[in-house]
Amino acid sequence: MIECTNCETAQFLQITQSRVYFEDGELINEIMERYQCTLCDSTGQYSDGGETTEPAVDGDIRLTAERPKFA
Repeated sequence: MIECTNCETAQFLQITQSRVYFEDGELINEIMERYQCTLCDSTGQYSDGGETTEPAVDGDIRLTAERPKFA
């Protein structure tokens, strides 16, 4: 799960930009998403290069292994 580091929740994050790159038209080669917290106005970016690299985040967001308590 991706959450805001300032608010410590994912509840107020929204995706402001999203790009998906396809290598051959079928397999996803790279994903990039920019996030903004509507509560504290923090921003961050998530990117995943596929199977060869680990997902990376920068800015005021972080990846967590926990699942949300409420949907």
